[in-house]
Amino acid sequence: MRSYKVERNTLETQILVEIDLDGTGKADIDTGVGFFDHMLTLMAFHGKFDMKVKCNGDTYVDDHHTIEDIGIALGECVKQALGDKRGIRRYSTVFIPMDEALARTSIDVSNRPFLVFNADFTDERVGNMTTQMVKEFFRAFVNESRVTLHINLLYGENDHHKIEAIFKSFARALKEGIEIISDEVASSKGVL
Repeated sequence: MRSYKVERNTLETQILVEIDLDGTGKADIDTGVGFFDHMLTLMAFHGKFDMKVKCNGDTYVDDHHTIEDIGIALGECVKQALGDKRGIRRYSTVFIPMDEALARTSIDVSNRPFLVFNADFTDERVGNMTTQMVKEFFRAFVNESRVTLHINLLYGENDHHKIEAIFKSFARALKEGIEIISDEVASSKGVL
């Protein structure tokens, strides 16, 4: 079972995150940020992860602490659920269109955290989520999961569609990158 549960409590957020990397796509998401709930639900569905994310955050301030801290907790869950990463594919690149938008995500489940994020948004918000928090979520996730992640929004007009394409391509790339395809470690060093 590649699953893990994290509880993270700070003065700004109280978070519970559970993930089963070999699930069916069931999602139980309540972050207090509606559009972010939608994106995490899509991530679970398209990655076929079973995910539970509950957060009581200081959204009366803004959405920053909630989204960043969930990225931290989710990244920790994925790292711990993967264990020694034996047998995983490791690499994946996925293109996902969402109407007029096209996103490409490449991942290396490498134990080396690095984020390249190339996406511009027109609006400050989509629903009650600030668009600048998309990058902050992935930065937090990368730092805790210790993956290399390149997200490139190739084009698009509607910010909702752009962000949705990004989350869907990320989900599919992560799913493919962690797929077990052998009994060996996918590194010439013998360890990831």
